[in-house]
This record gives sequence, structure tokens and C-alpha cells, in this order.
Amino acid sequence: MKLSLSYYRQNNVVEIARDLIGKEIFTNFNGILTSGIISETEAYAGITDKASHAFGGKRTQRTETMFLNGGRIYVYLCYGMHKMLNIVTGPKETPHAVLIRSIVPKAGIEFMKERTGKTSLVNISNGPGKLCKALGIEMKHNNISLLGNEIWIKDLDFTYEIKGYEIEGYGIKATKRIGIDYAGEDAKLPYRFVID
Repeated sequence: MKLSLSYYRQNNVVEIARDLIGKEIFTNFNGILTSGIISETEAYAGITDKASHAFGGKRTQRTETMFLNGGRIYVYLCYGMHKMLNIVTGPKETPHAVLIRSIVPKAGIEFMKERTGKTSLVNISNGPGKLCKALGIEMKHNNISLLGNEIWIKDLDFTYEIKGYEIEGYGIKATKRIGIDYAGEDAKLPYRFVID
């Protein structure tokens, strides 16, 4: 079952970022279904977080999606070329977002290889730009509802094995976020979560 709107509209973006670890994200574009298990996230706490695009209540054409009700995706370009997938959380006018930084490929692996030009799964989706490419996420997908049939997230309903390790019973490690030194003290906040 897809995660509900009430899940996304909780106000604690840090808790949601942690809880998304181990859930499965799906894309279905033009009949091509792909999915992966979320293995790394980062929380961005709206107007009070110096690392957030919406810090200080900054509203632009790009950030407007962040100010909508939680349960949508926010896609933006990094360095003019890498698409970055974010999950908008919280109530309307509370621009929280969770950056999905890494996934473990699960369904549609041949399509992921084709999209990325890779012949193996090594490093195919272990970065925010890479996972967008593997899942087929483009800028045109910005502001899509996570309750629709193009992009959605579900709880895992069975134990999934990765290279002999079971995800069930995994640990989650919290660290500071990556590549946001400009955010000063906020750069040190333990808002990044990764399967340990």
C-alpha cells in the first residue's frame, strides 16, 4: 500500500527522513516500472534551516513546490545537470523536504542499466543524481503527487536480501549532511540517514 498523505504531512521532517530508510520507491513512466529501496536520505527543515532552498521563507519559481502540502516530489537541477529528488513533507506553507540520496535497485534493473548506460549495478544509484537517472526522473516530474501512478513509496512487505545481508533488522546511522558547508552551523546537524 502506498504511504498516505497523513504520513507525508507530519511536521517533523527529520523523523520522516529517518523513517523513509528501508522503504521502496517506485516509478512508472510509459509502462516501465522501476523501484529501489531507499538507503540514504537528508532532511531539510524549511525556513529555519540554512541549508534549505526555502531558508528564511525564500519563495521562487523553483521552490514553490516546497510550500505545497506534503506528499509531492520536488525535483531540481544541481550544477545545471544533475536532477535531485526530494519528498515534500509537512503541511502547506511549511517547506520541509527530504532529499533521497541513494537507493538499492530492486525492480526494473535492466531498464536502470539502459537509462544509465551501465552494465552492472555497481554505483548505479548511490547518489542523488544517479538514482534519478536510474529511476527515469526528470525535471518535468516536479510537483507530482506521491499518491498517483507515476511515482510512489511503499513499506517493504517482505525481507529483501542484498549481497547476502537482510535489510530486516538493519541499523540506521545519522550523520551531518553532505556538500552544504555554506550553511554554517546548520551543516553540522545530524540530518543525514543511511543504512548502517
